[in-house]
Amino acid sequence: MKLLLTIGTGSFIGGVLRYLLSQFLQTRLLSTFPFGTLSVNIIGCLVIGLVFGLSERGNLTQEWRLFLATGLCGGFTTFSAFSNETFGMLRDGQYFYAITYITLSVVFGLLATFSGYSIIKLF
Repeated sequence: MKLLLTIGTGSFIGGVLRYLLSQFLQTRLLSTFPFGTLSVNIIGCLVIGLVFGLSERGNLTQEWRLFLATGLCGGFTTFSAFSNETFGMLRDGQYFYAITYITLSVVFGLLATFSGYSIIKLF
């Protein structure tokens, strides 16, 4: 039960942070391109790389790993929003934006995860 509450707390915090950051970015960039979701997903990839790098070094307990990776990152990042936004662009005939969004999300997401993991390995 303690682990479920730990994960749930992380998910709550991550979800609130995702909403706040995504809205903050999207309202300031004044674009239909989903920069907010793209940003939170890339930041989440960086954080999960850091978390698993720390975890491999033995610097995180199971509770902290579950709180940060499963809870916080799980609540913060959102594949469903990415999928829905991509579908909307495709439905509206914005094929260039859809392909750009998919490419940026996958490439920068993987680079961010690798970077986070590598940062921990350096120190």
